[in-house]
Amino acid sequence: MQIDQAGVRMGLHASGALWLPEHRTVLVADAHFGKAVSFRKLGVPVPSGTTSETLQRLTQLLLDTQAQRLVFLGDFLHSARSHAPATLAALALWRSQHAQLGITLVRGNHDDRAGDPPADLKIQVVNEPLPLGPFALCHHPQPVPGAYVLAGHWHPCITLHGRARQRLRLPCFWLGAQVGVLPAFGAFTGMHPIDPQPGDRVFAIADEVVRHISASGEHARSY
Repeated sequence: MQIDQAGVRMGLHASGALWLPEHRTVLVADAHFGKAVSFRKLGVPVPSGTTSETLQRLTQLLLDTQAQRLVFLGDFLHSARSHAPATLAALALWRSQHAQLGITLVRGNHDDRAGDPPADLKIQVVNEPLPLGPFALCHHPQPVPGAYVLAGHWHPCITLHGRARQRLRLPCFWLGAQVGVLPAFGAFTGMHPIDPQPGDRVFAIADEVVRHISASGEHARSY
């Protein structure tokens, strides 16, 4: 879906990424690579293969957009336990297949604990905010004077209500007056209900389609 924000045309991708064609850049929030292996090391039985699934989604995103730059809006690795050999090997292989792609990580709270990605992944690592045109690229959704913030961290979702008392939680883009929040991109991440304010725009993702949701409509509200 194509929309305008801060005077810039942007694309909301069904993967949860945000595409800035003017800058040939895609933004991805909260990949949380190695989260599953971190849980398994703690004895928690969780699905395997989530790193591969997330990397496959990244590959498709790059094919769809032909982006020249990828920016992670924080939480690239989930924890220090995410530096598992299999996880790092999968990341290294994917990076070798996209060697010409410029990649930047804006540090988030999980990156503080996990540490920066290995140097051989050739990822530029910076602190927030990272300026890009009229935007400030951040992990934490908080205003930055003179810029429109694009961030992650909250893993936003919206609840849709059907006529037969059905309820469906969907990941969403939440664009407020000063701050926009992207859904979590990782294959193994939770979601957090949002509380949209008047004038906010909410775009939900369902069945590989992005749709505008009226936050005040009778069939769409948060809880």
